[in-house]
Amino acid sequence: MKKRTATIKRKTKETDITIKLDIDGSGEAKIDTGIGILDHMLELFTFHGLFDIDIAAKGDLKVDIHHTNEDIGIVLGEAFKKSLGDKKGIKRFGSSQVPMEEVVANTTVDISGRGFFKLYYGKNVVVPKMQEGYTFIDAEHLLESFAHHLGMNLNIKVDPLSRDLHKSLEPIFKSLGIALDQATQIDVRRKGVVPSTKGIID
Repeated sequence: MKKRTATIKRKTKETDITIKLDIDGSGEAKIDTGIGILDHMLELFTFHGLFDIDIAAKGDLKVDIHHTNEDIGIVLGEAFKKSLGDKKGIKRFGSSQVPMEEVVANTTVDISGRGFFKLYYGKNVVVPKMQEGYTFIDAEHLLESFAHHLGMNLNIKVDPLSRDLHKSLEPIFKSLGIALDQATQIDVRRKGVVPSTKGIID
């Protein structure tokens, strides 16, 4: 099988980011975003998705986290999209449910070529506290950028949220890794066919 790898570089006046990806990896992560909690979440995503991901990011963190955080989502999405190529043979869909104490994250993905992101909260809505200057909204922005630039329909439901940001985010990133691993796997029954009745996934 052809190697499904990509190296994407993006340099702006605000950020300088390089991501190397091997979809068919073993869960090896080398991640340095300058944002500690984000490094950890992306390491969890990589490990549980069994991808190999190397991220080197420099950004204007002295201004704020926003530019670096969002641009990482953009570049990660572009790396997955390039690695998947014409998407022949992939399973396309994936889903996973992961708990962490009282928090449960349900993630469903469809690599449809149409970027869409929605995060649903449970009934007991709380606002997780900021950690290291990082907020739950920052994580939402990263995931939205990732979904749109990959061309993935990404739906996540979390019930309930915790005031502990780490506890709220960890099951999300773990379940996303597992679901995306399922969706990117090759189904031998497809025999190189694009998994769409249209015959193409953009």
